[in-house]
Amino acid sequence: MRIESGSCVLRPYHAADRERLAILANDMLISRNMTAMFPYPYTDDDADQWIRRCIKASRPWENLAVEVDGEYSGGIGLHRGSGEKHRVAQMGYWIEPSLWGRGIMTDAARAFTSYAFDTFPVDRLQATVFGWNAASARVLVKCGFVEEGRLRAAIARFGETTDELIFGLLRSDHEAAD
Repeated sequence: MRIESGSCVLRPYHAADRERLAILANDMLISRNMTAMFPYPYTDDDADQWIRRCIKASRPWENLAVEVDGEYSGGIGLHRGSGEKHRVAQMGYWIEPSLWGRGIMTDAARAFTSYAFDTFPVDRLQATVFGWNAASARVLVKCGFVEEGRLRAAIARFGETTDELIFGLLRSDHEAAD
């Protein structure tokens, strides 16, 4: 499976992504904007575990690699809710800093949003952004997400405190925009 999205390709993870993942994900600029579930420092073992998890995952894939110019450059994925939130999925993404500001993550997020609604039985995608990450908030807005809330001083990461911004996109709004 390959999803062409203009400036990048979304595809399943491969074992060959491990080395580059370990290098890129160990960048403080990336980790600073990710939840604590994304370890820092990011080790070779962390990369091995992530790649194995993604390769072994049942299909359809919930997590995809972002490839730019034929090279692994980041990731995008979702975590589906359960119980009363079984129709909701939390989306997250990252891309290497050398590619920031070029619209690549916006292309990836647009393609992934369509893929998610076409593939999974969810009615809502949501994403959270740390208050200092205005670029990530812009990606979501460009993809049709709406800022639905701000939790003041809700994030404490690497000794800094910031707000948590909550964005949502409903299937019905996504379909109406297409």
